[in-house]
Amino acid sequence: MIYQTASDWTNAAQKRVLIFAMSGLGKTYASNMLRETRSWFHYSIDYRIGTRYMGEFIADNAKAEAMKVPFLRELLMSDSIHIGSNITFDNLEPVSTYLGKPGDPSKGGLPMDEYQRRQEQFKRAELDALRDTPYFIDRAQALYGYPNFVCDTGGSICEWVDANDPHDPLLKMLSDNALMVWIKGSDDHTADLVARFDKAPKPMAYQPEFLVKAWRDYLSENKAQEGDVDPDSFIRWTYARALAHRQPRYSDMAKNWGITVDASDMATVRDEADFIAVVAMGLEART
Repeated sequence: MIYQTASDWTNAAQKRVLIFAMSGLGKTYASNMLRETRSWFHYSIDYRIGTRYMGEFIADNAKAEAMKVPFLRELLMSDSIHIGSNITFDNLEPVSTYLGKPGDPSKGGLPMDEYQRRQEQFKRAELDALRDTPYFIDRAQALYGYPNFVCDTGGSICEWVDANDPHDPLLKMLSDNALMVWIKGSDDHTADLVARFDKAPKPMAYQPEFLVKAWRDYLSENKAQEGDVDPDSFIRWTYARALAHRQPRYSDMAKNWGITVDASDMATVRDEADFIAVVAMGLEART
């Protein structure tokens, strides 16, 4: 770790952190708060994915839908209109909409082959965005003069690494450049996340092996065929399983490559000083 003790962290003139956790536990809240101090550069992995690595996929998908409408098709073919996504730090909906959900096409579902293809596109995009972290650390200071840096990762970072491999290339690169901080939720947080997801299910990325097993188990349990699956029903059914699948992976990342802070402590953060203090507590607990 680039900071071995709470004192190292607190006294560092340049603070660099990478935050990972399930969506909804405060990663983006803390990152936005730090950005507003004007002394922290906020590098959003999901924003980078949507604007740099999947922007063309997202725009082409929207164009393909527009081409089904004769009026819009004529305007597109004559270059009379432009279609693009309006991705911001606070609106990453185009990315999740493109990922989609598998199941019945009449309910907005995708064939599983197409769904898996988009999942693979997202995996490559997320890995590329994560590998860009050192570049943005240097860019933030050289171009904008930001002394501090926070990387706001997506919830699926744990799917693409082996935290128990001391030579994992991605984790080695990330931990060499930033302090990796896991925001750990309690059982109550997990129940709350499941309840919120049930009300408004959103697409997410899955480890390929996990997805294949979840899909097979869902079809078997519900005696369903691929084209009969209600897309929202499947991802609701899968969400709690995904949380249980990710929890030990996050834990291993924190144990072997970084530190842990409790979501309840992160929820008390109101300013930069609070954030620095909570991270220092995590370092003290580790040492």
